Amino acid sequence: MANQGNGNIIQLEDGWNNVIKRGAIDVLERTLDDGFGTSFEPKEYIRIYTTCYDMCTQRSPYNWSRDLYQRHGETIEQYLRNTVLPALQDKTGQGGTILLNELKHRWSNHQIMNKWLKKFFTYLDRYYVKHHSLPTLEQAGLQRFKEEIYQNVKEDATAAIIALVDEEREGGIIDKTLVKSIVELYESMGMGSLDSYTADFETPFLEATRAYYARKREDWITKDSTPDYLIKVEKALNEEKVRVVEYLNPASEPKLRRVVEDEILQKVQMNLLEKEGSGCRVLLANDKSEDLQRMFHLFSRLDSGLQPMANIVESFITEMGNACIDKRQTRLDSGEKDKNDDPEFVKSLIDLHEKYLGVIREIFASHHLFQKALKNSFEEIINNDVGQFSNAELMSTFCDRVLKSGGEKLSEMEVEQSLDRIESVGQRLLNQRSASDDAEKLMIAKLKVQCGTQFTSKMEGMLNDLAIGNDTKVEFDKYVAKQPPINLSFSPQILTTGFWPSYKSPEIVIPENMTKCLEMFKEWHDVTHTKRKLTWVHSLGNATVRATFGKKSYDLQVTTLQAVALNAFNDGSTLGLEELQKSLNLDLETLKPLMHSLSCGKHKVITKSPASNKINSTDTFTANAKFTCNMRKIRIPMASIEASHSKARVDEDRSYAIEAVIVRIMKARKTMKHQQLISEVLSQLAFFKPQPRVIKKRIEALIDREYLERSADDQQQYNVSFLFFHVCIAH
Repeated sequence: MANQGNGNIIQLEDGWNNVIKRGAIDVLERTLDDGFGTSFEPKEYIRIYTTCYDMCTQRSPYNWSRDLYQRHGETIEQYLRNTVLPALQDKTGQGGTILLNELKHRWSNHQIMNKWLKKFFTYLDRYYVKHHSLPTLEQAGLQRFKEEIYQNVKEDATAAIIALVDEEREGGIIDKTLVKSIVELYESMGMGSLDSYTADFETPFLEATRAYYARKREDWITKDSTPDYLIKVEKALNEEKVRVVEYLNPASEPKLRRVVEDEILQKVQMNLLEKEGSGCRVLLANDKSEDLQRMFHLFSRLDSGLQPMANIVESFITEMGNACIDKRQTRLDSGEKDKNDDPEFVKSLIDLHEKYLGVIREIFASHHLFQKALKNSFEEIINNDVGQFSNAELMSTFCDRVLKSGGEKLSEMEVEQSLDRIESVGQRLLNQRSASDDAEKLMIAKLKVQCGTQFTSKMEGMLNDLAIGNDTKVEFDKYVAKQPPINLSFSPQILTTGFWPSYKSPEIVIPENMTKCLEMFKEWHDVTHTKRKLTWVHSLGNATVRATFGKKSYDLQVTTLQAVALNAFNDGSTLGLEELQKSLNLDLETLKPLMHSLSCGKHKVITKSPASNKINSTDTFTANAKFTCNMRKIRIPMASIEASHSKARVDEDRSYAIEAVIVRIMKARKTMKHQQLISEVLSQLAFFKPQPRVIKKRIEALIDREYLERSADDQQQYNVSFLFFHVCIAH
């Protein structure tokens, strides 16, 4: 505390004029005006600080805290109004760079002044400001700068920055550091928000950007071909992205991008796509892969931007296919005999499909709109018959030539490739045929004759299991309706052991509510099928578990084994691995990958201690109370628990195993996107990792046999055609 004797009291004017103003403020202003660095010797700084401190701690009526706080603001205000503002006004009209440099200099000086005054009056900030809920000295200084300087120069500064940016867009070299410094000033004037930056700079900047690119658009669209125009668009978008990184606020990036995309892409989209001599159709005809890929990537930025392009692709492929058909018609018109064997024509369709399938994969990233375009075009092509034989018959004869002895002289690999390609063309037509049950039986009958019973017996069995499954479900649902209600949704499926791959089936201890479901089904099954033995294969099951972490609930899509393990942590208990093993009755080979999926994967709903990416016998586990996720529905994959098979066994059962997994997944999920289904199959068949193209063939085979169907609205989405499919297999 300061001495309170009258002889030691510091009077306001004495302390202010003789010490604070003369020793600190006048020195600050003088050195800032002269452009020299400002610093105070430690002894001088302590003298000024102590004087301020004493003047703020003297007892009333000699406590000058309120007066010093007021004079602090007045000092800054007078300096800004009398010195800084006139200096800036002198630079207005002399050029944008001159004004911005002066503003940068004055803003830097103000920050220096604000810093030193805050140091000298620290005691005010700590006690007086806090006690009276006033703006801090730093905030008060910023507010004075905003009122006296910023509000008077912001429009000129914004115009100067816009002019510099336009100069850079035209290839000029500008002082980016200067622009960034002024942008930071706009940000600071928001006092903790971007309001000033947005209102005073960003909004007029975006308007100016729109006007700039509107002028460029009119110039480019008149002079440039579509490829040249799109190169300029790509360059402009990349430069604007870099511009944000170098000297604008990151929040401006999406807004700036949308303005540029709208002006130079959206408003001339159809002009570019249909431009005579260089539009999308011309690029397709001339195999301009790089230009097409650039067009695809740029238009993918727009809402619904790819649909017009996909329409052109569909129309173009249809024209190319009809050209093949017209060529066949010309040969027939010239007198060539019409017969059901025309390998030249079929190969032309196969080559056409193969070519544009590759285009869609490589250039259009297998986007669903372009896959649909290819599908639609070939549906029209295949159904555009000429002569007395349909295109389907011609393709069938071609397949026979490939397969039969004495036919096409092809290697084994060439035979497989030809059949793969003809299948991908012909399956679209087959998928539209009626009387599918008869067609299915006919297909299997032909395969049996060609390949033998051992090749078709499992497929016939799988088909029969799924065909009778609907009746089974209906009967069981009637039985459930008569029983006391249960709080779980349960959907079992009976499969015959010999037709489906064998799977490891651990005897896990099932919770009571799940056990009631199993017992209910067993009671019904034992009465309905007295001579069949029922075995539950829990490793094939799937479940949706409602989990609550904090105040938020999630639907966890897990396997049955994962669901049972999660149930063990419902009461918030902490369990060791060995303790969990005993309570669940699982061997460590099964339990370790199970707990790894819950505690070490992407979604850690269980916390493992000690934290690591490996499950050890000494680990302990508990529910993760801090778990959060942006998605409400979360799938938690689990590594396969199946033992590895010999190569011979894998080769023998691969197709059946893939189809079984596809059917099991789809019966559990009902509807799935193509890539999602591929990923699910790969995760469940990790023990032999089939190629995606092999999985796709098995999906198509199941679609042809009507186990699955494509969604009418989205060709990349599959729906279940028959019935629910879940957990159990009957012997």
